[in-house]
Amino acid sequence: MTLTVGFRLGNDTTTRQVTVLVTQAAVLYRAQGIYGKRARLSRPEQSLALSTRIPAFQGEHPLARPIADLRKHHATYTTNGYTRILIPPAVVRLTFDEDQELTPAALRALFEAFIGAAPTTPQSLEAAITAFRAELGLASRPEHVAWAPRRKELPPRVAAMLRTLEHGSALTPARQRPVGWTVTGQGVRLHVGPTGEGLDRAAVVELQAALSAWLHFTKDTGQPTPRGDVLTSPQEHLR
Repeated sequence: MTLTVGFRLGNDTTTRQVTVLVTQAAVLYRAQGIYGKRARLSRPEQSLALSTRIPAFQGEHPLARPIADLRKHHATYTTNGYTRILIPPAVVRLTFDEDQELTPAALRALFEAFIGAAPTTPQSLEAAITAFRAELGLASRPEHVAWAPRRKELPPRVAAMLRTLEHGSALTPARQRPVGWTVTGQGVRLHVGPTGEGLDRAAVVELQAALSAWLHFTKDTGQPTPRGDVLTSPQEHLR
């Protein structure tokens, strides 16, 4: 007996169908062809965790990659027009010996057994994979978990400046110049002598991007290479 998880999809435009299976022995099987015709068999794909000595695969669970490939095939075929669900994702226990020589006849017997025994109850691929792993006593990743980006640590200098703003103090240049700037919790202001102008958030974002570009441009020499061009805001180009 062998436990399998798989699906069968069809493309009505091209009249082609594909069946993809993963077995508990960590092998992925695939067959595809024209509706009503004998399917073409792809070569069985055994998990690299079992068939290679590459260090990168050592310690990986044998079923991890075949299941990932099952998801990938489902997404790829669906994107390519295989939108008719001929057999919804299902878990089926079959009388099939994977230790035997996997001749074309044996592989066709595997697919025919799956097609004949698979239920027609609609369910998602993830639900089928979860049931498959549960049958084998393996943990499954939780469904419907909202992904949240990992918060990046701020550079120490930026973190110190952020604390200054949070305490209600202003940020100003270390050396006072005729042309300067002031940053507070209320906004950003550029000034030349006694006169100045505040920037809205969009202008601050644009200025930050320009300054970041300049810092990257001069990181090797510390000085910009004369180009004869000046980086200005989009509004300057319209004047």
